[in-house]
Amino acid sequence: CYYQEGPKFDPTKSSSYKPITCSDTQCLLVSSRNNESCSSQKPRECSYLYSYGDSSNTTGNLAMETFYLNTSSGRLFNAENVTFGCGHTNQGLFQGAGGLLGLGRGPLSFSSQMLHLHSRKFSYCLVARGSNLSVSSTLTFGEDRVLLSHPDLQYTSFVKNPSRETFYYLQIEKVNVEGEDLSIPSTTWEIDSNGSGGTIIDSGTTLTYFAKPAYEAINTAFQSRIAYPPAVTGILDVCYNITGVSAVHFPSFSITFKDGAVWKLPSENYFINLDDHIVCLAIVGVPSRKLSILGNFLQQNMHIVYDLEQSRLGYAQMACSGLT
Repeated sequence: CYYQEGPKFDPTKSSSYKPITCSDTQCLLVSSRNNESCSSQKPRECSYLYSYGDSSNTTGNLAMETFYLNTSSGRLFNAENVTFGCGHTNQGLFQGAGGLLGLGRGPLSFSSQMLHLHSRKFSYCLVARGSNLSVSSTLTFGEDRVLLSHPDLQYTSFVKNPSRETFYYLQIEKVNVEGEDLSIPSTTWEIDSNGSGGTIIDSGTTLTYFAKPAYEAINTAFQSRIAYPPAVTGILDVCYNITGVSAVHFPSFSITFKDGAVWKLPSENYFINLDDHIVCLAIVGVPSRKLSILGNFLQQNMHIVYDLEQSRLGYAQMACSGLT
């Protein structure tokens, strides 16, 4: 059974929980194995099956519930009849999380359902993975004055993919390891005529995934610059044993977007500690024309804004635990 930190949600103890049936409009927006045989005379609960970019998945029933949101004035706002998935079987890299909050462009995402609350802008700041449970990440709908006043705030434009409109696509120009722009074919970053390929930023995917030409170049660049003893884990490809190393150092890594914005990343966002002795590159390779994904591990301690009004992503490095 999937391990979850904290209490599990029990629908039978909620007076505002409302099951969605397989004949309801919302059910037509989700994929499932058994909604096709739905009968409007005897409709059953709407089941769903959803997979994420890292192959994590959730299966359960679609329902409506009341969500309580803190406002900037300190008052609670009751968001009633919000559609959500009550997961019964969850598998993947969630690491004990009690759920995932959908922030995509689709009609059932939480951010889309909350559009009436914000000016087509929302932002989040993810605390470091493994942080003490007494601190939490922040999610803000509307203007975030702290982020907007950040001196290092940069923006890069979203790219449209008519074939997959729910994702937030970004156009990468190049990646750099320790001051060297890597030689990667420009087609690696492009969306092809079938809508395949390209790069998205995704808060629901844990690791970062790059198409094969980029991954191989990044992999080689790091390995040629790191002298620590290699380690075999069976989990990630590029791992090192840092036993006895008092000050661990890894080559720098940055991403440059086509409009000139540069995302400089701290090493703790692209190297992950499996334990006290083993550290691995938190980047995974996928086939050449598959989707590249900038996952949430890469976004730790980054204050990120989705400006849907101007179709752009803003980002600035920040200690997210200090915002709670």
